[in-house]
Amino acid sequence: MRRAGRITAAQRKALEVLWPAWGLDIETAPREWSAGFDALKLEIGIGNGDALIEMAAQDPGSLYLGIEVHLPGIGHCLNRIDREGLHNVRLICHDAIEVLERLVEPGSLDRVLLFFPDPWHKKRHHKRRIVNRNFRELVNRGLKTGGAVHAATDWRDYADWIAAEFLADERFVNLGDTAGFCDKPSYRPQTRFERRGRALGHEVFDLVFVKKGLSAAGIS
Repeated sequence: MRRAGRITAAQRKALEVLWPAWGLDIETAPREWSAGFDALKLEIGIGNGDALIEMAAQDPGSLYLGIEVHLPGIGHCLNRIDREGLHNVRLICHDAIEVLERLVEPGSLDRVLLFFPDPWHKKRHHKRRIVNRNFRELVNRGLKTGGAVHAATDWRDYADWIAAEFLADERFVNLGDTAGFCDKPSYRPQTRFERRGRALGHEVFDLVFVKKGLSAAGIS
């Protein structure tokens, strides 16, 4: 569900003026919305979009689709896209599972990015975690052969959960150690959630799994 929260005047104006240029609606998105780029990379839960913007600026040949349900974050990101003159970013304010089901074409994604998702750390809330069997099925459907899913979290319990999901799936190749953890790929910026976690003394875990098939070259 869309979450409004506290929104500034600048963010509200961005949603009104800039959304038509960079926003997608799941019901009305044109069929060829991702045409013209070498690769399609999807970030789920972009927050205020800073990581998405940095990755897109460094990788102009790829189209970056950012999913976020928090409207102030969308507004913030739109203003940065406009200010930095980027042409390879699209945003969608919708549930990520529905986006994977309805908007993403099978075998179209080069990378799925999940940076510091809500860990729902209380045991009774674990069922709300986005990474589960259904998510794994949708990621496998959406990724190209040789495409990668990359998650990062500062909650060891959630890192173990994500690792267990993908290590148990023979359709994916683990690029990390036996626990499923790898060094931070160079393309991932440090997010504000990561800085906050590190300030609290949390260790950060990166996990990268590649859909079996072609070489995983270029995942670094």
